[in-house]
Amino acid sequence: MQGAEALTTYSLKSLGWTQHFVRQLDADTIATAKPVRLSAIHRTRLDGLSEDGPVSLNPSVLTSEYAVGDWVLADGHMASAPLERATEITRRAAGHEARPQLIAANVDTLAIVSSCNEDFNIARLERYLALAGMSGCLPLLVLTKADQVEDADDFAQRAQALSPALPVLVVNAKDPDEATKLAPWCSDGQTLALVGSSGVGKTTLQNHLTGTDEATRDIRDDDAKGRHTTTGRALRPTLHGGWLIDTPGMRELRLLEAEEGIEEVFSDILEIAAGCKFRDCAHESEPGCAVRAAIADGTLDPARLSRWRKLEAENRHNSETVAQSRARGKQLNKLYREGKARARLKRGED
Repeated sequence: MQGAEALTTYSLKSLGWTQHFVRQLDADTIATAKPVRLSAIHRTRLDGLSEDGPVSLNPSVLTSEYAVGDWVLADGHMASAPLERATEITRRAAGHEARPQLIAANVDTLAIVSSCNEDFNIARLERYLALAGMSGCLPLLVLTKADQVEDADDFAQRAQALSPALPVLVVNAKDPDEATKLAPWCSDGQTLALVGSSGVGKTTLQNHLTGTDEATRDIRDDDAKGRHTTTGRALRPTLHGGWLIDTPGMRELRLLEAEEGIEEVFSDILEIAAGCKFRDCAHESEPGCAVRAAIADGTLDPARLSRWRKLEAENRHNSETVAQSRARGKQLNKLYREGKARARLKRGED
């Protein structure tokens, strides 16, 4: 074992166990339960960490219902369904599938990693911030490759303009000392998750924070895009007493049921819209539209209004599509159960 992974036993507190999970158990369960935090999800089994060390468990529900970072109760080699999550990072699955995809659970801080080059994209950062808002995680913005540009402060200022309260770190990910800037968010049992495009330095940061030596690939020089290095999610102990979840680079981040997150990211527009003459103002040509007035006097960037509308429309479409898919699935399950019941009755009659 390398780095922090050489430690194989932990207290429940150091694993991230809190009163949020204790409150879900009755007195008898507390006395007999063996809480396990999931560190990896495989096709037919679950890897986890407990006070007794690493364990391998069989799932009691579909493995797609579990996420890295989940807490379960172990009964021998069987895992319960996940306990109610404190936070949950979910997106609509990539491709044409109309279903939610779990990314990670019980994450305290979501570190959005971008780089000081063509990867830096305000619209993408707003999308990630909405993801953090809907998940309940604290957002943290990490700008890498600061050593490769003349003015990294310009990138930091543009990022900070998204929200005055947003913590923004500018780092050279290849410098181990620079990576320690993230230590406050992955110490004392706290869990930090890294998200962002491929090649921006997430795996390099992970290596410095955990003492591991995962392979990395740089961004291509011609288009500032990278290829995937991380292929799965795993919960790893950090050198600072907390936990880190690295995620594969996301080519698609389609928001799902993210109304609260979008409202949080674009709270400035909603505050302006509260001054519109009509409550259902579409901010097009209505008289007394405060939003159009803000654009006219330069208070609001029209591009930001356009990005807000795009995210709202996308989220509404994805949420409706997934809801329809869930309804169809429930109907099919109902028909399947009814068919099995009729079959049993028929066999009884025969």
